[in-house]
Amino acid sequence: MKTEDNKNMSQKIAALVEKARGGSRVSFQELVSIFQEDIYRLAYYRTFSQMDAEDLTQEVFEQAYRKMNSLHDPLRFRAWLYSIAVNRCNDFLRKRKYLALLRIRTAEEQDFMNTVNDMSNSYNDRIEKKRFWKQVKSILHKLSAMEREVFTLRFMDHRNINEIAAILDKNESTIKTHLYRALNKVRGHSELFKEYRESVS
Repeated sequence: MKTEDNKNMSQKIAALVEKARGGSRVSFQELVSIFQEDIYRLAYYRTFSQMDAEDLTQEVFEQAYRKMNSLHDPLRFRAWLYSIAVNRCNDFLRKRKYLALLRIRTAEEQDFMNTVNDMSNSYNDRIEKKRFWKQVKSILHKLSAMEREVFTLRFMDHRNINEIAAILDKNESTIKTHLYRALNKVRGHSELFKEYRESVS
């Protein structure tokens, strides 16, 4: 059922894209409604600023509207839009000299997320989980630019491997390699992760 729903949504999006390319502002506005929350979240997790995320979200859709005719395959609209958003955010961060702080799952990803979920279930007030993610954010600057981008798209933007590959225009094997390295670095530097592992071993 979920696969069928995804297929129907993809077809709906493709139809809206075709109409938007033909000049329909109503159709484009419907596309904005579908993707606005996702693009805002993507921008927020890169800037950690509500105001900047709102501005970037607006700029992304403005750019997408201007470039609609450059999208040759309407079925690739999602990946195309995410590519615009990622590039726009990176431009924004570079210009202001910011550091980017920062569901097919591999065994490494599943192990990472299982630990986070176990931790959140171990504390009623979830303070430890919040502390864990705070530490994760604080060490993201230790990752390479590609590792950080892949990690953020996977765990903060909730994109799967295939989608990330399309967004970053890389093959899936390359994406998995960068994700594996990022996970190892995050786990290697997080003292809270080490403490939790030691307490349950």
